[in-house]
Amino acid sequence: MPEVKRTKLFYHLKKWLEKAVMDYRMIEEGDRVLVGVSGGADSLALLDLLNTPMVFVPEFSLVAVYVDPGFEPDSAGYDRLERYLKTEGYDYVLEKTDIGPLSHSDYNKKNPCFLCSRLRRKRLFEIAGEKGCNRVALAHHQDDLIETLLINMFYGREISTMMPDQPIFGGSMHIIRPLAYLREELIKKYSREREFPIIESSCPTGPVSRRRYIKDLLNQLERDNKDIRANLFKAMSHVKMDYLPVLPALRQPVSGKREMALTDCGMDR
Repeated sequence: MPEVKRTKLFYHLKKWLEKAVMDYRMIEEGDRVLVGVSGGADSLALLDLLNTPMVFVPEFSLVAVYVDPGFEPDSAGYDRLERYLKTEGYDYVLEKTDIGPLSHSDYNKKNPCFLCSRLRRKRLFEIAGEKGCNRVALAHHQDDLIETLLINMFYGREISTMMPDQPIFGGSMHIIRPLAYLREELIKKYSREREFPIIESSCPTGPVSRRRYIKDLLNQLERDNKDIRANLFKAMSHVKMDYLPVLPALRQPVSGKREMALTDCGMDR
C-alpha cells in the first residue's frame, strides 16, 4: 500500500475520526468492517482514513464495497475506481445494479431517493453477510447529521437524525459513521489533497432534493450566524425533554430498532 501523505489536515481528521470511534465504541477488536463506497469524496476519504494506522482504535479488517446505482454508463469512472482500489491493496467488491433507474421509474415518483437509498443499503447488508462483516461504515459526516435532523423535522414530523453507531438485526450488525464529528468542507479539502478518483453522481434528483434545499437554507442562515451548524449539532446533545410538549405516555427511550431515519438520499456519501 502506498504511503499516505502525513499533512496537518490528515492528523486533524484522524484525531476526530478516532474520537468518534472511541466515544461510541464503533469498532471492537477483530471486527470486520464493510466500508460503503459511493465513488464520492466523502466515502473515499473515510476508506482512506480507516485504512491508515490507528492510535487508539483496536485492530480490525475492512472491505470496500461499491454498489453502482446504474443511472448512466460510466465505465471510465468505474474502471478508474477499480484501479485505485487494486493499487491501494484493498479487499473490495464492485457491483453494477439498476437500482437508480428502478427507484426513479414512473411507479415510484413520490420518493425516489428513499427507495434508492434503501435498496442500495439492503445490498450492502447482503454483501456484508457474505464477506463476514459485522460493521457497515458509511461516510455521513457532521453536516449530514444536522441536515437529516432538519429534514426529519420539516418533512417527517419528528425530531431525529442518523446515529453514529446504530445496531441492526438484533445487534448482530452495526451501522457506524466514523466521520460524525467532521465538517464536510474539511473532508472535501482532504479528498482534493489526496486526489481521489471521484465518480461524479449522475442522479437526476440530486440537484433538487430535500437535502439540497436544507443545505442551501443552512448556507443562507450561516451568512448571519457563522455558528449555526455547530449550534445545531451541539443542540442534539442538549435535549431538555421537560421543555418539550411530549405527552407523559409517549416519553419512551429510543429503541434503536429502526433501520434508518428519513434521510432522503446520501446513502454512503
